[in-house]
Amino acid sequence: MADITKTNRRDFLKIAATATGGLFIGFYWSSCDSPKMKVLSTEEVLSKAHNFNSFLSISPDGDVVIYSPNPELGQNIKTSFPMVVAEELDADWSKVRVLQAPLDNDKFDRQLTGGSGAMPHSWERLRKAGATARHLLLTAAANQLEVDMASLSTEKGMIYHKASGKKLTYGEVVMAASELEAPEEVLLKDPKDFTIIGTPIKNVDNDDMFTGKPLFGLDFYREGMLHAMIQRPPFGMKIKSVDDASARSVSGVTDVIQYDNFVAIVGTSTWPLMKAKRRIKVEYESEGNVESTFDHDKIMKELLDSKDARVMRKDGNVDEAFKNAAKVITSEYQCPFLPHAPMEPMNFFAHVKGEEVELIGPTQTPDAARMQTAQLLGLPKENITVDITRLGGGFGRRLRADYVLDAVEVSRRVNAPVKVTWTREDDMTGGAYRPAVRYRFSAALDAAGNMIGFKLRGVGLNAGNSVRQDNFPSGAVPNLLIENINYNSSVTTNAWRAPITNFLAYAEQSFLDEVALEAQKDPVKFRLDLLEQAKSSPTGSVNYDVDRMIGVIKDAAERSNWGKDSNVKQGFSVYFSHRSYVAQVANIEIINNQPVLKKIVASTDCGIVVNPTGANHQVRGGIVDGMGHAMFGNLVFENGLPKQKNFDSYRLIRMKEVPEIDVNYVDSGYDPTGLGEPALPPTGGAIANAIFAATGRRLRSQPFIEQKEFSDLNLEIRRG
Repeated sequence: MADITKTNRRDFLKIAATATGGLFIGFYWSSCDSPKMKVLSTEEVLSKAHNFNSFLSISPDGDVVIYSPNPELGQNIKTSFPMVVAEELDADWSKVRVLQAPLDNDKFDRQLTGGSGAMPHSWERLRKAGATARHLLLTAAANQLEVDMASLSTEKGMIYHKASGKKLTYGEVVMAASELEAPEEVLLKDPKDFTIIGTPIKNVDNDDMFTGKPLFGLDFYREGMLHAMIQRPPFGMKIKSVDDASARSVSGVTDVIQYDNFVAIVGTSTWPLMKAKRRIKVEYESEGNVESTFDHDKIMKELLDSKDARVMRKDGNVDEAFKNAAKVITSEYQCPFLPHAPMEPMNFFAHVKGEEVELIGPTQTPDAARMQTAQLLGLPKENITVDITRLGGGFGRRLRADYVLDAVEVSRRVNAPVKVTWTREDDMTGGAYRPAVRYRFSAALDAAGNMIGFKLRGVGLNAGNSVRQDNFPSGAVPNLLIENINYNSSVTTNAWRAPITNFLAYAEQSFLDEVALEAQKDPVKFRLDLLEQAKSSPTGSVNYDVDRMIGVIKDAAERSNWGKDSNVKQGFSVYFSHRSYVAQVANIEIINNQPVLKKIVASTDCGIVVNPTGANHQVRGGIVDGMGHAMFGNLVFENGLPKQKNFDSYRLIRMKEVPEIDVNYVDSGYDPTGLGEPALPPTGGAIANAIFAATGRRLRSQPFIEQKEFSDLNLEIRRG
């Protein structure tokens, strides 16, 4: 059965006044497999187009422009959103275009990218937008042909009246349709009738990216704008004095400005600014705690024994369970601070023009950029416009607006349009990082090897809540205690792809393997038994879908031939985050007495897969990211500054170090859930558990490459 869903007529009508508001997502001719013909520019199409709602407009030529609210940073939303609208519209895919819109809260809400929430949030409203336009087109066609609307059908931008053999293009009825009143209800397609959703569609920006078109913030240029770079202090320090004479002498430098705790060098291009930045002499003094990695390690170890932990969840009688346990297993796991390290460093353009401000650049949260600018300048938010460029990665870093405010501060002081650009060293040393965290796990087993008690204490440095108290195995263990301690560090932190769970999943899934070993149970069966306990006799609330988690576990185990080949040593991991479920199996073979990581099998339940091409990229990208940072990523702080300042000293995974990745999906029948982040958390645990299965060495800290248990393994990676 198709769904009948209510639409808000007022919303559809109030946003139909202009073709240029909102988030614009559309498909260019160059990105579609269409025959060669005369192609109108997008501007020409929009000049003649008629709006149906905030998400789309249609021209008399039948061209469709689809708008969407979310910044594109590689998560493929700029392709997937239009697919959903076009599906319900029954559009001719080759005549659909994509535009990225500026911030407009009157037309859209949740106009941000983060938390893998864009598609779950917009799925239904995108479908309604397409279905509403299709309904209006059918109504106009029925009026023109003088037939019952129920006798009409649509396909690829055409309206058919089967009885008479008559047909109309969308363009032929678009003018009349755009003048009709939006319906109270629209009919949405049954998923079995989808023809666009679920098909592999290439990224709509591919051709522009491959040919070097100006898409990203770093590409943005405006005649007459100035450039600026910012000198930032070490964490926990403030400016004592500034000697800028040598910096000012560099040709191309127009000014040096000090504000708050920063020094901005302004000029005509970035190269002289980089030269001047090396010449500027800034003396700093302490302003609070000036920390090093040695201090961080000491703090976390001490806090694990503190009595000041905050209880996040408590089920049953934990003390009694551990007192009467036949066996108790305890382990600690730790991870370091990590930078986000997107390929495009931070940058933004700002022009403060009296009572008005223009902002242009790559931001995951355009409204936060606007609101913080308004607060800084004491202006109403309505006086500030935000245009969003494509983002060259973000991973959570561009959720902050600090680099936006850099541009605003400099622009208002020099009274000119300014583009601020961070160097890679700025990005690595003056950014906001993944929090450093240390966990202590304990499990109590009865004589039959059943886990009757579970304890987790997390200590995070500026992590907020470093645990996820309602995630598995909560609800599956009769006696459970989860506690959190947060330490206020001078090192700034920020959401980092799959916040907190990016390491918690690794630690938890590695520890559960330790428990399964002590219980003398197969690791997969051990997890399935716990989930059956959560399903049949839960303790407290169960805030995850047990059946969906069981589904990906069984699928991954089957596809990987779990435990069936004695020559293949396997590691298992499963995790729920951002509404989705991912299970992974890592395969290691011993070849010539050397462990070889050959394959990772991933099974994902993210609901309906809108675009398999984009989904595969997200899952593979998450696995590569999770593997690379688990194995190599590390920041070591010394007197408030990271020692790793660029990619020569900060180790990233290399292409040759990526094994074969087998991506699979479990169709649970759910609407789309998150996908940008959920594939990352299970990866480290699957690999670490496989290494243990192959070598007997347990890795409890990241990065692996710096652990003594790993240093002499000479782990090789091969594709297949």
